[in-house]
Amino acid sequence: MLASRAKYHLGQVVRHRKHPFRGVVFDVDAIFSNTQEWYEAIPEENRPAKDQPFYHLLAETETSYYVAYVSEQNLIPDHSGEPVDHPDLQDLFGDFEDGRYPLQFQMN
Repeated sequence: MLASRAKYHLGQVVRHRKHPFRGVVFDVDAIFSNTQEWYEAIPEENRPAKDQPFYHLLAETETSYYVAYVSEQNLIPDHSGEPVDHPDLQDLFGDFEDGRYPLQFQMN
């Protein structure tokens, strides 16, 4: 059985290691759980291993907002202390405090 432990947690602000975006973790898959087509669209030399946590992020760049799906190996903590401005944050999280967003909904 595969054991996987997520390094980042819900509400944490992270950055992509290679691309210029940051975001807030709103879900975690213990291993890759997206489509094979999505995976194969990544150039082979850049494809992350599937047997690691993958994170769903409310992501932002300087010009846009979107949802990103990123492997753990491609994320680093964001220590800027700056909030993320993604418009969907208020649906899932409370106000930014102490460098993170507290959950604002009840999980099953």
